[in-house]
Amino acid sequence: MTLIIILAVAIILTAILVGMYNSLVRLRNQVKNAWAQIDVQLKRRYDLIPNLIETVKGYMKHERETLENVTRMRAQAMETSGVADKAKAEGMLTSALGQLKIAVENYPDLKANQNFLALQEELTSTENKISFARQNYNDQVLFFNNKTEVFPSNIIAGMFGFKKEDFFEIDNPAERVVPKVSF
Repeated sequence: MTLIIILAVAIILTAILVGMYNSLVRLRNQVKNAWAQIDVQLKRRYDLIPNLIETVKGYMKHERETLENVTRMRAQAMETSGVADKAKAEGMLTSALGQLKIAVENYPDLKANQNFLALQEELTSTENKISFARQNYNDQVLFFNNKTEVFPSNIIAGMFGFKKEDFFEIDNPAERVVPKVSF
């Protein structure tokens, strides 16, 4: 009888441990999938930028520095890896694109150009998708990190080498500032 109780307890504990391990694996894979979704949207963004630059070039002859800055920031963002480095590079690229948008305001003919309007709409849509992908990624990281830190799954996480993931955080203080709107 005692042997049956010990065996039953061992089976229950094993099932609990296997369940926790499988849960950690699922969450880690969800984090990886969420990061892949960010990558897809960033690739789309990187592909749009050269078309936008080409469209703008003909109109903005005096804004060469702005165009070169966007191109340089795009190249840097494409070369980075890792969540923290990618977030920093993306913040700088977003800032450079913001400068481009400000410069465009001085060119009414460009703002009326159909190719430019289509590219701008596509870029805006992509920025929204990137924002949603970042939010999803951070949600998945939160679930995973919680699982790796709470008892008793933190024991399983430590035993099998599950490490906390980094959040995709804004590193550029300018992006945190709320724009001032006045009428």
